[in-house]
Amino acid sequence: MKIIVVIPARYGSTRFEGKPLALIAGKPMIRRVYEASKAAENINDVIVATDDTRILDAVEAFGGKGMITSRTNRSGTDRAGEVAERLGLAPDDIVINVQGDQPLLEPKCLEQVIQPFFSEPGAEMSTLAFRIINPEEITNPKHVKTVFDEQGNALYFSRSPIPFGREADVVFDTYKHLGIYAYTRQFLETYKALPEGRLEAIEKLEQLRVLEYGYRISVVVTEYNSPEVDLPEDIGIIEKLLEQRG
Repeated sequence: MKIIVVIPARYGSTRFEGKPLALIAGKPMIRRVYEASKAAENINDVIVATDDTRILDAVEAFGGKGMITSRTNRSGTDRAGEVAERLGLAPDDIVINVQGDQPLLEPKCLEQVIQPFFSEPGAEMSTLAFRIINPEEITNPKHVKTVFDEQGNALYFSRSPIPFGREADVVFDTYKHLGIYAYTRQFLETYKALPEGRLEAIEKLEQLRVLEYGYRISVVVTEYNSPEVDLPEDIGIIEKLLEQRG
């Protein structure tokens, strides 16, 4: 069984054009994500999947591997599926989809997200969740929340606070979804063939497509946060966190 990391990286973000190439403490963000992915154990290869030669050139300049993928892909998952197909991966090989805007990625997260494939019979897709510490993230739609059942299967993902505590004195944890996924190559093919889901279109969350069509997503709770860069002003925040980590 091979385990491949694919890092989708688009150049034309409407809120932050050229985001993967933004410098964070002197390094392009895509390089930080790539190097963190390479540092994870039991990973056979790491590939940046991009739609722009400027990103590909930057990746190859620091010795990384990249691939130009189709601009017609609907999501990062579709882009990961194209890479898996072009690599000729076997049906039970695992593809980890790592967002290219998480420069503080902890390599152990990649080791955690694939655990369901070795412990749960029939696991086809998994993702990570982090218990929210900063209360502001609960109401901020930038941070996607998730709820899951007693077996760790996702029930829903939303930009709204979930669950909602009707009684003010009820204390409970809220979990933030980290945009790191793992799938079998076979399930990636299934996913690519599914039409866009109604809830997916409303919330603009690609993972809802999986739940809407009756498939299962295993949720692994991690102790490692992985903040994203959405806007240029987020760079300073990430650099401060990087400095704190030493």
